[in-house]
Amino acid sequence: MTHPFLDLPPLTAARFASIEDRVARLLDTRQDVVIMQGEALLPLEGAIRGTAGPGTTALNVITGPYGQTFGNWLRDCGATVIDLAVPFHTAVTADQIRAAFAEHPEIDFVSLVHAEAATGNTNPVAEIGEVVRAHGALFYLDAVASIGAEPVLPDAWGVDLCVIGAQKAMGGPAGVSAVSVSERAWARMAANPSAPRRSYLSLLDWKERWIDGGRTALPHAPAQLEMLALEACVERIEGDGLEAVMARHRAAASSTRAGVVALGGGLEPYVHDAREAAPVATTLRVPAGVVASEVVARVLAAEPGLPLAAGGGGLAREMIRVNHYGVDAGVGVVRGCVAALGAVLGELGMGVDVGAAVGVVEAGWR
Repeated sequence: MTHPFLDLPPLTAARFASIEDRVARLLDTRQDVVIMQGEALLPLEGAIRGTAGPGTTALNVITGPYGQTFGNWLRDCGATVIDLAVPFHTAVTADQIRAAFAEHPEIDFVSLVHAEAATGNTNPVAEIGEVVRAHGALFYLDAVASIGAEPVLPDAWGVDLCVIGAQKAMGGPAGVSAVSVSERAWARMAANPSAPRRSYLSLLDWKERWIDGGRTALPHAPAQLEMLALEACVERIEGDGLEAVMARHRAAASSTRAGVVALGGGLEPYVHDAREAAPVATTLRVPAGVVASEVVARVLAAEPGLPLAAGGGGLAREMIRVNHYGVDAGVGVVRGCVAALGAVLGELGMGVDVGAAVGVVEAGWR
């Protein structure tokens, strides 16, 4: 008995290369794009280990938990790391990057997260990219959450290593990811004796065995189902139009924010400035005396399908995250999340106006 998911013909090198080309068009890049066979942590770590080592001085921007992880990897590689941490309710600025360069002119590597789904902020990469390019440092960007929700333009922004994943705003699979690599980044890797080689983390293996060979022979068997799902995901974005997909995410973010403000009851946006709020997810601060994780648990017990989560770690007491990305970037999901949060807060004695909040959400989509 044949099975549509199991009895598939092998994925050819030509089809694999065509999917890479479609991802490159999505990023509007002429850089090499490598699709790696694992969740986005694979190229995120591989890109750092390939380009950083003893002698590297890295400016590591921390606007959420992933920035903290990148700093750990950089230190493990032997790099000197200068952390630039900003409060999680805000974003880093180009002026802060410029000031860090002035204080530490030896910086030759910058790591940054574009949109932090975990904390709900987004950073002004275009402005930061100008500063990084003027200084001459290598620019590494985690755009896993932002791709599909807001513009991601590695060439225009001077990004040397841009990592994306399909599982958030793109609405695709979690098991494959991609990274665009500039010529400067390839040169840095080739000159780095510590860069992984003959390793699952190695980008150089992909360059030498795949790209330099004309993309005719895959270095190992691809994750076929995930690659086909990624192809379908990109095809859907192309069909809808990237601008329309991003517009849905903007509408989801703005209507969530406006609905929460109208709801009242002490619930408020965690990121203070709407311009610094990520379109992929909206984070909320619960009122004093209320535990965020308990609110989320009560909501999900009643409506388990809603894309709500409590903040991670120490943020679990104060932060709720509305993950309005991918197929969840729609008015029905936003309306359901705001109404459900209002219902639970009302049960806890908070003065909320669910009707007004739902009306504001719906008006935001009209």
